Amino acid sequence: MAERRQDAEEFWLFGYGSLIWKPPPHYDRRISGFIEGYVRRFWQARSEDHRGTPEAPGRVVTLIERSFWESLEDPHASTEARVWGAAYRIEASKVAEVQDYLDIREVNGYSIQYTPFHPANRALPSIQCLVYIGLPDNPQFLGRQDPQALAEHICRSKGPSGENVEYLFMLEQALRELGEGSGDGHVQDLADRARKIKGPMSGGSRDVTEDAVGAETERVRSGETAGRQEEVID
Repeated sequence: MAERRQDAEEFWLFGYGSLIWKPPPHYDRRISGFIEGYVRRFWQARSEDHRGTPEAPGRVVTLIERSFWESLEDPHASTEARVWGAAYRIEASKVAEVQDYLDIREVNGYSIQYTPFHPANRALPSIQCLVYIGLPDNPQFLGRQDPQALAEHICRSKGPSGENVEYLFMLEQALRELGEGSGDGHVQDLADRARKIKGPMSGGSRDVTEDAVGAETERVRSGETAGRQEEVID
């Protein structure tokens, strides 16, 4: 089990996938910003019970250490220097509970790491954040993917939480709204390909506005989302 390095009074969690619009339980502050030294890719076949099935797992994002990514022949050969997302501070009285919950979710090839998080508001200091990384040696890590084949797979996949392509579109839109330069070329390219595959009636990307994030926050606080925290570790 990973060492818990953070003071119980200041426990911060970094979300780079669905956590951007689907907050974790028991947080009291959310800050937009970025981390460095990593690359975000749709290279994890983890979504067996939300955006896919055990027979046909969906695809979700994971983080890869930049030094390892640079050793690969990725069809998306360039990438941003920063990985944008959202940092959440967990309420002090709930830190132990959330840490235990997250420890359980460390299975399936994800590893806990800590890294500096830089708020979009430059007046704020950097924060040491916990982040889950899908290690390359885990069985659900797929490695480099052909972008067109990956987009087609995402468009085909569906599970109890809905279509895998909705996850892609929601991530695309949520990233745009984090701050200046917060987009992700890999995510954007896959979303563009998915729109072409789905056709003009696909509706593009979901409007993940601050109001939508706020509504999800209220559902989390009220307990409505208990037991259905989708893809909570990213």
